[in-house]
Amino acid sequence: MPKTPPQRNPEQLDQCPPISRPSVSLKELAAHLGLSQTTVSRVVNKSPAANRIPESTQKRVFEAATRLKYEANIFARGLRSKRSFTIGVMVPEISEGYSAMVLSGIEDALLQEGFFYFVVSHRHRPELLAGYPQLLLSRAVEGIIAIDTPMQERLPVPVVAVSGHKHQEGVVNIQLDHRKAVRLALEHLYRLGHRKIAYIKGQVFSSDTKPRWKAICDVSSLLNIPADPLLTVQLEGPSPGTEPGHIATQKLLASGKKFTAIFAFNDLSAIGAITALREMGHRVPQDVSVVGFDDILSASTNNPGLTTVRQPLQEMGGIAASTLLGIIRGEVPPKQIIRVLPAFIVRQSTSRPRK
Repeated sequence: MPKTPPQRNPEQLDQCPPISRPSVSLKELAAHLGLSQTTVSRVVNKSPAANRIPESTQKRVFEAATRLKYEANIFARGLRSKRSFTIGVMVPEISEGYSAMVLSGIEDALLQEGFFYFVVSHRHRPELLAGYPQLLLSRAVEGIIAIDTPMQERLPVPVVAVSGHKHQEGVVNIQLDHRKAVRLALEHLYRLGHRKIAYIKGQVFSSDTKPRWKAICDVSSLLNIPADPLLTVQLEGPSPGTEPGHIATQKLLASGKKFTAIFAFNDLSAIGAITALREMGHRVPQDVSVVGFDDILSASTNNPGLTTVRQPLQEMGGIAASTLLGIIRGEVPPKQIIRVLPAFIVRQSTSRPRK
């Protein structure tokens, strides 16, 4: 018996398979535009010499390259220039929150400049912190971005440290103004009437823990509400999620010491704190106000919306990448420190304390 032909979905009857069009070469793209191959090459490869080419011409080249599916041969470009066009990035972990948002800014800047990047996560393990820089160098990276990661040795390539606080030759540190960040948060709570504020400090391995805690001690003293050691707990363990904040808040509640607000080290620990408070029958913000730090994506969608210090994480990632590429190209003289400013975002997790 003849085989029955396979049945086609009626919705597919009028659809034709897409036609795959081959990409054009650089020579063909230049001929189409009526420009020299050198000019087109400078534009599509974003070489420094392209800055001298009119913007209208650059726009025309990119539009034609997209329309005709021109693909620059990055591998060949690297062989000709003896460069890798690759950056190494070191992070504690890749998860929702701080590292992911900084990485997003790095990625945007590097893609725009035609660079690749390798990412390694060390989970604060000493052997990985020591070994990863050499591993990245063996991949011929032209520079390294360290996110909340201490650099232990001088490297033969430039390094930019996001949230770096250690002064090292060859390393540019991108730092938040922690004193201003803390002042925004504590003055907000102070104006609402909070005088008994609990603090959740960062883990001992976090680069920002010490400078932020110093800022808290200084600003709280100026407001005449010095930090109470009995209302201070520290995040423990390498977990990047909400559980460390949950555990820290349970310790605060178990102490029996009264407080009307919590200032957490980051948004994830603040969300963990809200969960722990609710489990013990406390309402947020009616019974306890909670302030976070970073303004990650879930801060605005949390219930209640999280009042927090906004650290410009994506901007910091973009600055890190742009600075590193500028140093590699010899266009930017390396600075020791680049400071960025915070903002304060008021949402529904803070209110006046109960009488």
